[in-house]
Amino acid sequence: MKLSNKVWIIAGIGVIVVLLVVAFMMYSRQGADQQDLQDRQDAATARSATLTASKQDLENQLAQAQSLLDDSQAQYPQTIESIEYGEYLFEIADSCDVTLASLSFPKPGTVTQGSVTYSVVSLSLPVSGELDNIYMFIDTLRTDPRFASTSVKSVNLNVGSDSATIVVDIYAHKGK
Repeated sequence: MKLSNKVWIIAGIGVIVVLLVVAFMMYSRQGADQQDLQDRQDAATARSATLTASKQDLENQLAQAQSLLDDSQAQYPQTIESIEYGEYLFEIADSCDVTLASLSFPKPGTVTQGSVTYSVVSLSLPVSGELDNIYMFIDTLRTDPRFASTSVKSVNLNVGSDSATIVVDIYAHKGK
């Protein structure tokens, strides 16, 4: 069976139309995919800018926190040297005209505040002298920069004998 030229032309036109339709569909799909990729790229670019700003903010916060930690650690000695503190206490007692009856340094304990661990020594300081001088001794312990890491925990005054027992805690930073 021999096909006529008209049939071949119609078949050829049909194939061309089918190929054109397939090509158009593929082109349309690629256009949609390209638009989708462009939208994703725009969203990623916007997110990148936001994340970059967030990263910078977090780095600034980290730097501030590190600076605060360094400043806080600088206020606390790394160790509590009993000889030095003993000398300081007797020096302050002498300058305040009170008598420090005895001084012994017990073994340090530890205290944890948040994520920071401190070494702490509790001292009981029996002093005698005029009440004004005892008050001056207590005030000096609270304000002397050598005792910046010291906390006056309690004061037991004995007015009749002009004496007092002062309990202080000396803190030292234990490091990381």
